[in-house]
Amino acid sequence: MIRIDCAWLATAPLDMRAGIDTALARVIATFGAAQPHHAYVFANQRANRLKVLVHDGIGIWLAARRLHQGKFIWPQAGSANVALEHAQLNALVLGLPWQRVGQAGVITVV
Repeated sequence: MIRIDCAWLATAPLDMRAGIDTALARVIATFGAAQPHHAYVFANQRANRLKVLVHDGIGIWLAARRLHQGKFIWPQAGSANVALEHAQLNALVLGLPWQRVGQAGVITVV
């Protein structure tokens, strides 16, 4: 339904009370701009909640996800923001170890 050509993971935590305007301001501050058909993924401090902001070329979508148990696997705050492949984004929103999916999970040495 919503085309996503590129997904970006922001490592700095976002207050989950943030609405579309606050999340969009964070995207612009962190990534420079909200590009059409790009998704920007944020987590709270405890990494048990996500917000995904998507610019679809016409408007802005904001989705939220909460885990009842466990937490999302998240890089440390202050590390570089991460570009995600589609398979990694799908794994992330399910709460799976997204770093092991896609090209990052390729085994090259035995």
